[in-house]
Amino acid sequence: MLTLDNVYRASYALKGVIRKTDVIRAPKLNSEADIYLKTENLQITGSFKIRGSYYKMTTLTEEEKAKGVIACSAGNHAQGVALAAQKNGIKAVICLPDGAPISKIEATKSYGAEVCLVEGVYDDAYNKALQLRDECGYSFIHPFNDPDVIAGQGTIALELMEQIADMDAVIVPIGGGGLISGVAYTIKMLNPQIKVYGVQASGAPSMQKSIDNGEIITLPSVSTIADGIAVKKPGDLTYELCQKYVDEIVTVTDDEISAAILALMEQQKLVTEGAGATAVAAAMFNKVDIKGKKVVCLLSGGNIDVTILSRVIKRGLLMSGRTAQLTVELADKPGQLKNVSRIIADLGGNVTSVHHERANEGSDVNGCYLRIVMETRNFEHIAEIKKGLTDFGFKLI
Repeated sequence: MLTLDNVYRASYALKGVIRKTDVIRAPKLNSEADIYLKTENLQITGSFKIRGSYYKMTTLTEEEKAKGVIACSAGNHAQGVALAAQKNGIKAVICLPDGAPISKIEATKSYGAEVCLVEGVYDDAYNKALQLRDECGYSFIHPFNDPDVIAGQGTIALELMEQIADMDAVIVPIGGGGLISGVAYTIKMLNPQIKVYGVQASGAPSMQKSIDNGEIITLPSVSTIADGIAVKKPGDLTYELCQKYVDEIVTVTDDEISAAILALMEQQKLVTEGAGATAVAAAMFNKVDIKGKKVVCLLSGGNIDVTILSRVIKRGLLMSGRTAQLTVELADKPGQLKNVSRIIADLGGNVTSVHHERANEGSDVNGCYLRIVMETRNFEHIAEIKKGLTDFGFKLI
């Protein structure tokens, strides 16, 4: 069973192994709240997962250590288990879904683990790992549904209580629920007044739906850029702990997550993956009541696949009004394009792309369309430019 003693034992076992991550103030993310960031994205292996997996391995018997360990993961748990096994001199086999980012697969191999790629998603990798456990006698290191793993993740809360003792709330990402279970349990044991909010991606709300329905729900599918929390079914242990200790669970969209990743990069110089930015997305878009409160957002990981980073930034720019696309209907005569570009320039917009095409059937014979992509300051700036164009007489499509 999970106890506070177990969390303190985990904290002792992790001394000298993990990094005590900094808490950074982030006043620009939401001007109505006093926001701080717990930077587990800067943890060794790039996420909090090393805490739970390392502590779990310290509890194994010598016989279990000799046989080796197996785990399944969308990426971060894999790296945590691989490094923990390397530090303890234990053989590790990791089952990963074949869609996991190449960067995470290579990082797992770099820590000395044997990687087994499984067709499908996390849950398929989980079933394969159980099969190999039974066949080879490995010890299974569960990514979230294990009291020792949860105790390891709970050590984050012990650090937070030292770093910001007077916090009003903490916002934590939820996938399978191991992180929030450890953090919520530890915080509520030490100070029940502190609110604990959970955040899931709207494309993978398994814990939220389970809590709302009063029973564990298995989603038919999950789809989100936050691959680290794309879990179809929460654990029975994490479900019980969330039901008991978490105050509220909300969801954020992929666009909101993208905007949070961008804001963290620009304002805080911090790189987070999709799952790692969900807590900040919840704070930025006022998903929970944090007005006038001192709030900690837990950045759970920073292992974003660089190949999708440019796409995420593009989505983030759109979500924050930093880029916009307009389609203007014009009369096909000299000077029209000049007038459009002059209005945009006078109002401080920066045109980055122009596509001009003649009108198609059903529209004015002398008509044409102008598609413009431009850099802007915010949504108010976009509205100002649109008004400038329409006031001049241009028609926006």
